Amino acid sequence: MSDLGGTPAHAPGGAARAKPGARAPLGQSVAEAIRRAILTGRYKSGERLVEDRLSEEFDVSRVPVREALKTLAAEGLVDLLPRRGARVAAWSHDVALELVEVRATLEGLNARLAARRHDPAVIARLRDVLERGMAAAQRGAPAELARLNAEYHELLAVAGNNRVLQETMRSLRERTEMVFLRNSAERAPEDWKEHAAILSAIVSGDEEMAALLAMRHVHNAARARLAPT
Repeated sequence: MSDLGGTPAHAPGGAARAKPGARAPLGQSVAEAIRRAILTGRYKSGERLVEDRLSEEFDVSRVPVREALKTLAAEGLVDLLPRRGARVAAWSHDVALELVEVRATLEGLNARLAARRHDPAVIARLRDVLERGMAAAQRGAPAELARLNAEYHELLAVAGNNRVLQETMRSLRERTEMVFLRNSAERAPEDWKEHAAILSAIVSGDEEMAALLAMRHVHNAARARLAPT
């Protein structure tokens, strides 16, 4: 049985958030559990998501499972197929490249804003995550790397201090995360070196360099993970 006790840290795509200290609605908790399973690669691209099986796994009725699948379909993580049920979204190579193009552009804009805002408190938190990420990259710890990478990019969005951009990027980041799952541990040392360079540009207030490095980082990661095997 999966743990549904926690409240999601965020609700991508403008989904409703639970009030602080309140227990998340059951459908929202199931959506977060399925989302986590997709983004960590436990549910594979194209894999069928059978309601009965999910109900048994999460020890809930089919109603919250159905609600969760609709939420994830709206986020682009799940495909709902008429008379065939649900499956983890499977994108063509061309669609994946299009998603990467948009994410790279928005990451560049956000890094530019972060360099302009230059919030010392957020920068201190980014430095802490960067230090832990560099160490995790050397150890090759996939689960920890995924968590720290998400934390780093969330903090970058906070540093940009544009709420519209932050919400847009959060949803897009989760949709593109499936693209970046492949070879994540192998490329981790390079990823975190690039993270360090982006942060250095932000700290120095170099908007142009921060934007360039952020865009390049997304394209570099995509190139490594979308390359033919």
